Amino acid sequence: MFSRNSDNSGAGLLSLLILALSAILFTIAVGSAHAVKASDYQTLEWDDLVPPGSQFTLDPNLIEHESLLFEMPPQISAPVVGKLNDKKVRIPGFAVPLEGDEKGITEFLLVPYMGACIHVPPPPTNQIVYVETKDKPLSIDLIYDAFWVSGTLSVMGKTSQYAETGYSMTADDFEIYDYN
Repeated sequence: MFSRNSDNSGAGLLSLLILALSAILFTIAVGSAHAVKASDYQTLEWDDLVPPGSQFTLDPNLIEHESLLFEMPPQISAPVVGKLNDKKVRIPGFAVPLEGDEKGITEFLLVPYMGACIHVPPPPTNQIVYVETKDKPLSIDLIYDAFWVSGTLSVMGKTSQYAETGYSMTADDFEIYDYN
């Protein structure tokens, strides 16, 4: 209980201030220890996922979104860049949700253009990253926008109901992609 006793009010107030300051400093220290900085990650573009000299890329401008495909053409199995294994990277893209709930998306395919894998032939395997989140799911609001995903990349692909992937990633963080 607080008292107005003049003998202890200064000491009590000082103790309270020290306690509050300690809590603030602890919060800042813990928060900064877990903060994700873009500079800690190698920034990649989609072409960086294709080995030099390989012809396994897909131009999204050649995809026909208007026509109905009754039989999907086979996906191109393409080589990956081995030296990217276990690298901390960040790459922009769009999400094709696979797993999640009202809190967010916990597993998704990261693809280079909107709508890939859904109603058009999927990109080559080296142009799709299977992403699993660790602590923080992807906000449902981001599935219609381009965003950056930062995390640890693996050259071990995975299989989903939509496509095979050449890469997989454990995501650490997401941020909106700024087109400017």
